[in-house]
Amino acid sequence: MTDGPAASLTAEGPVARLTLERPQARNALSRAIADALDTALARLAAMEETRAVVVAGRGRSFCAGADIAEMPTLSPAEAEALSGRWQRIMDGFAALPQVTIAAVQGHALGGGLMLAIAQDLRVAEASARFGLPEVTLGFNPGYGIARLLDIAGGAHARDLMLTARVVDATEAHRMGLVTRVVPDGALEAAALALAHEVARAPRGGLAATKAITADLRAGRAGAEPRAYAALRAAPDAQARIAAFLNRRRIS
Repeated sequence: MTDGPAASLTAEGPVARLTLERPQARNALSRAIADALDTALARLAAMEETRAVVVAGRGRSFCAGADIAEMPTLSPAEAEALSGRWQRIMDGFAALPQVTIAAVQGHALGGGLMLAIAQDLRVAEASARFGLPEVTLGFNPGYGIARLLDIAGGAHARDLMLTARVVDATEAHRMGLVTRVVPDGALEAAALALAHEVARAPRGGLAATKAITADLRAGRAGAEPRAYAALRAAPDAQARIAAFLNRRRIS
């Protein structure tokens, strides 16, 4: 079964695959992908035979982050609403009864990194790269900071957010961003093997364990969308977005 051109959802036995389908844009998170993920999450919640889901990106990169090309058209209110929507989508993965596994190749940047860490487990190719470049464009990550703090800890989270540096899979594993690192070319097989390993457990136990961790985190998120919207509307951020689109650099 498919959910349209922006993402596809297929299932075989107890394992499903949810794949971002914008390889020409390195799977940048567009409104179309948001629509497709909303649909996929609703379908997955109703798939009682599915116990594990591999979340992947078609092509050379898992996800390059937000679709910067859509940003200049957003008003502050629209930016806050979009950020809040993506926060709900990320939380939607945590709310699924299935165990979700990110399969990361190429780049997982900005919202792409947040999408990866929204999954319960994360498998990455050795050549994968991770980073949060938002500060270089003049604003904060729009969603997922609370989850990042939980997974990587305050020191690593601040390092990534404030320096905007890109780390390799080995360092990402040390930070906790990645669960397992596999050789290049072995990603799909490794992610599916892990999914089938997880899927041997009873669905009820998997769902209950996920629900407990989601409840513990629920009270910590919410400030990011407001700050993101305010900063993204500022003149400096507008100039940096325009420069990015025109491939110029602002000091």
